[in-house]
Amino acid sequence: MRAWSCRALLLLGMALAVGGQAPHTDRRSGFDFMAPETQALQQDDASNPGMLWVLEGEALWQEPAGSAGASCAGCHGDAAKSMRGVATRYPAFDSATGRPIDLQGLINQCRQARQGAEPFAAESQALLALTTAVAYQSRGMPVEPVTDPKLTPFVEEGRRLFERRIGQLDLSCAACHDQRWGEKLGGSVIPQAHPTGYPIYRLEWQSVGSLQRRVRNCMIGVRAEPYGWGAPEFTTLELYLRSRAEGLPVETPGVRP
Repeated sequence: MRAWSCRALLLLGMALAVGGQAPHTDRRSGFDFMAPETQALQQDDASNPGMLWVLEGEALWQEPAGSAGASCAGCHGDAAKSMRGVATRYPAFDSATGRPIDLQGLINQCRQARQGAEPFAAESQALLALTTAVAYQSRGMPVEPVTDPKLTPFVEEGRRLFERRIGQLDLSCAACHDQRWGEKLGGSVIPQAHPTGYPIYRLEWQSVGSLQRRVRNCMIGVRAEPYGWGAPEFTTLELYLRSRAEGLPVETPGVRP
């Protein structure tokens, strides 16, 4: 999605003040709202630029790291088998922290605990590549429902974040993605905010990026102070979005405008 203009956001805020459509009951991937040319780009692995990150991540999977000199493959073997289905159930509850953890957090946790290596920096090429490669193994599989009772309060916390109005424009995630999905803002169709394609290649970025990057962009767009990289709010929000996307197929690496 191209950068939102102040005028477009102000017009949206005015429109929402007088109402909007009810929250969606039919769940649709952002893929459904794209032009056929962009859909074809995602569907063709030879053309999908996100596959470059998958290939890099697969190489990192085999690469020894840290004081332990261990690789991901050394513990988990063939990612195509051991990681299949993993992305359908993350974020998941992490007993070590007592909170949800996402795939990026899990990878960095393993680097520190199992490899004796420094965690990858947020939004770094290596972290995005390895996360994309892991999530890719679940492509086409349906997102699992959130059934762990330990996650229930965090799903509710994520819902509150999704519905909370923020920023100088006083807009929430729900104001766009529930009340105005399918309509256009700044020339781009507003999707339902399902996280099925992340890490995702955006033509706007000319790069793969995380869901955290996308949320930060939205927060800046409504003139709010974005959460810091790795903030727990990102994980609880992603968990809530996962609960909304139950049954939709994982698309990683997705492609979006």
